Amino acid sequence: MDRHEKKRLRDYIGEHLDVSSTRMTDDDATFLSDFLNEYDETYKGRTETRTTSRDGWSSDGKYTRRETFTNTFTEDVGIRQDYEYQDDDGQSGTSTNLITDARGILNWFRDRT
Repeated sequence: MDRHEKKRLRDYIGEHLDVSSTRMTDDDATFLSDFLNEYDETYKGRTETRTTSRDGWSSDGKYTRRETFTNTFTEDVGIRQDYEYQDDDGQSGTSTNLITDARGILNWFRDRT
């Protein structure tokens, strides 16, 4: 890919995702361009949930933690990550992270392959 083509792709990606301070290989730029072209049909609105259960130890003894990880492709281009946990001793918590930058999207997909 020549530099003019890569700049064109980077500009296109920048219309939808934050590309500031993001270095991209030719493959990264091509992947993100394809991702953006397919977003509405393939990704938008899709949700993936994974639940795990594990034992842990605290000063009060052994406890079991149930964790739920939910990834949702948002209306605008991006991924919302929701995390929720519930311990059998009654403790619980939640957090949310929104990925709207090019590097974050690339890392999210890399973590799943």
